[in-house]
Amino acid sequence: MPTNIDPNTGLSREEGRELKLLHWIYEHPERDAAEGNPQKVLHLIEEFGKSYHLMIVGHDKGQHITDLIAERKPQVMIELGCYVGYSAILFGDAVRRAGGKRFYSLEKNPEFAAIANMLIELAGLRDFVHILVGRSDESLHKLYTSGKVTQVELLFIDHYKPAYTADLMLCEQLGMIVPNVSVVVADNVLFPGNPPYLEYVRSSVEKKREAAKAGPVRSYNKDGIPQRTVNSYHTPEESRPLFEVTGNPNLQYESRMIQPEGHRDAIEVTRCVGIAE
Repeated sequence: MPTNIDPNTGLSREEGRELKLLHWIYEHPERDAAEGNPQKVLHLIEEFGKSYHLMIVGHDKGQHITDLIAERKPQVMIELGCYVGYSAILFGDAVRRAGGKRFYSLEKNPEFAAIANMLIELAGLRDFVHILVGRSDESLHKLYTSGKVTQVELLFIDHYKPAYTADLMLCEQLGMIVPNVSVVVADNVLFPGNPPYLEYVRSSVEKKREAAKAGPVRSYNKDGIPQRTVNSYHTPEESRPLFEVTGNPNLQYESRMIQPEGHRDAIEVTRCVGIAE
């Protein structure tokens, strides 16, 4: 019998694994020791992840990002895609230790958000990490129009893969991407992969200006993204951007890929370094 099938029930071990994670941690003998200790909570999530596949950034890629947080010392950091809260705990703790004021985590799935909030509370970060439930583009727009976030200092993108580029362009359009301030980190750029995003952040101003002549972006570019990833959103409303986005093709980026040794996946670190006239 395949290892992902429970021999007692005949059901997939992956089914409902996020809720299983929550029960497993709260029933764990080390639960009390983990209270108020982000690193211990992260360790428990990683331990559970040895038996069940969890969509988390993990230690090695995460280390590069916490180093970046220590370097940049953002007052506010935003992530797109909370899932069970692993990255929110890891990066939220790093931002707090670096003297920051707030970590915003945007998550569409209310069940994932509820599970993440429980683990974030266990880690002692509930007063620092704030989860917004809803579409990423809608939540980004609300953060900006409410005045809570006027610029991107550090943005971590790890949600619906076809939405990466459109959500970055929305931030550009709102004026949230600022030269010599904004840094964007995208996960899963090699596995499952995101060719449209890599092409965009590595494109010249001239190439982006030429592409902008076609008009606003009204649909996600799914070229080269595995069909299974594309199909993770099922309704027509969720398969396209909420807003028509134009971005700002004049923004200049320096972008590089970081692939930890022995990993098939990588992160893309993109810094806004200027704006062309």
